[in-house]
Amino acid sequence: MAVLVTGGARSGKSSFAEKLAMQGCERGIYIATSHIYDEEMRERVGLHRQTRLSSGYPWDTREEPFRLCGLLNQLDESGEEAVVLVDCLTLWLSNWLLRYEGEENASALVMDCVEELVDTVSRYRGQLILVTNEVGDGIVPEYPLGRRFRDLAGRMNQRLAEVCEQVFLVTVGIPIELKSIAYRLGESGSKQS
Repeated sequence: MAVLVTGGARSGKSSFAEKLAMQGCERGIYIATSHIYDEEMRERVGLHRQTRLSSGYPWDTREEPFRLCGLLNQLDESGEEAVVLVDCLTLWLSNWLLRYEGEENASALVMDCVEELVDTVSRYRGQLILVTNEVGDGIVPEYPLGRRFRDLAGRMNQRLAEVCEQVFLVTVGIPIELKSIAYRLGESGSKQS
């Protein structure tokens, strides 16, 4: 079962995803997608590691900034009895966007990576929790790369929400499951305009 957890910066989404994972299985595999570029990022990563260590839950942390699909396929084929938590997909997306930034068809190349991920998630047989950021609620970014990132993240989140069984929006630390309350056009009992 795949679950998508989204929300804004400091919304509580990672904390919620970790707690959700701890309820689902006796041990977890935490896939970190970030690159450490500077001291501030090193401190953030260290804080996340310390939080996981202090939880008492047996996390096996793996770092994979690019080849997420390959790692998920490997874990799925191994049949390990563990919940897999990926934190976070917008960092993974950013890694690919920065890698392809100079290419003329950068958006298409990144969307190919996203579609591969969507396919991998849709076939995943174990317990999988994906954390992402809701980046489209703020101001329009000033620079083209920022706008491209915002648009790609929105498309990625929509595609993953389609294949995940549950989608949680976390805001001010409160998780709300969206798929169960989603308005569905064209279904009996739904109002259409």
